[in-house]
Amino acid sequence: MTQRPEAVPDEAPGSAPRISIIIPVFGVEDELRACLDSILTQSFADIEVIAVDDHSPDRSGEILDGYADRDRRVRVIHLDRSGGPGNARNTGLDLAAGEYVWFVDGDDLLADGALAAVGTQLARAEPDVLLIGFARLQPSGRTEQNAWRQLLREPQPGHVFTLADRPEVIRLTMTSWSKVIRRGFLTGLGLRFEHGIHEDVPLTCLLLLNAKRIATLDTVCYVYRQRRSGALTNTPSDDNFQVFTRYEQVFAVIDAHRAEFGQFRRAVFDRAIWHYTTIFGAPGAVPRRCRRAFFRRMCQHFARFRPPAYAYPPGLHGVKYRLVERGAYREYLVMQVLNQARIAVRRASPERQ
Repeated sequence: MTQRPEAVPDEAPGSAPRISIIIPVFGVEDELRACLDSILTQSFADIEVIAVDDHSPDRSGEILDGYADRDRRVRVIHLDRSGGPGNARNTGLDLAAGEYVWFVDGDDLLADGALAAVGTQLARAEPDVLLIGFARLQPSGRTEQNAWRQLLREPQPGHVFTLADRPEVIRLTMTSWSKVIRRGFLTGLGLRFEHGIHEDVPLTCLLLLNAKRIATLDTVCYVYRQRRSGALTNTPSDDNFQVFTRYEQVFAVIDAHRAEFGQFRRAVFDRAIWHYTTIFGAPGAVPRRCRRAFFRRMCQHFARFRPPAYAYPPGLHGVKYRLVERGAYREYLVMQVLNQARIAVRRASPERQ
């Protein structure tokens, strides 16, 4: 592991930035400049950027070095071998000095004014975890709001809560980039990102389970590039089976601490089944030769982790869950095709343009 020489900071000796932005970087030379510009041109400047070059085979490392030469807030770490995004995030976290950390992917963007909005909410709420608003940027250039955005609305500015107060927030995406996390809280729990893909799931679930102060920000702060070419979770691979292991880890913690976390089993179960069905329905995510096996694992997890006196969610989700429970593979495929056609028609309707 090599590091770029550090420039002398503008701040007084011993001061620490408010937010450490940690960026794992691999194979994103076409998007990396836009990502860095979206961070470094914001009015809120009390940040450090720790960019971890995960032994990227393209010019990403060279681009990072150029930014570090021009902006003393940027620190670049070059890894000697690729260890995946989880390892890169762990490396950045170990070097971070900020009060809060924000894990940003190198091919995504921060929205204009995002850092100022986040900084204001951190000052108001002083949370362990801040759940932020985001939008998905489609390849066509169209953006879509988070479907669960209503869960981010505050009853009053600076409102904080625990998962026991609002277990429904676990429906929000299980990604690290959708959360700004108090660094001392994260390191105090001893949590690390896993190797491989879907590596955010155990860490983000356990953050929410343990947090004493959760806050929300109903402002689009993060722009996620949907179905990026070459993205790990969008490439047909057996690796997508790792999602089952990730949730097994979470359920193991819940079972080991039933008195404290048992009340959240229903919420986590619903989120897990939703996550599985989303991956199964994503075009190309699960190789054709593996689709029956993936569906079978979904069914097994439904039976294994289903909470007592379980009530199905309403609407289409409830239909999907019943088909998974029954192991109705062919019926599920038919339902999925019909649903995808319905979504395509809805997106093409004039009122959505």
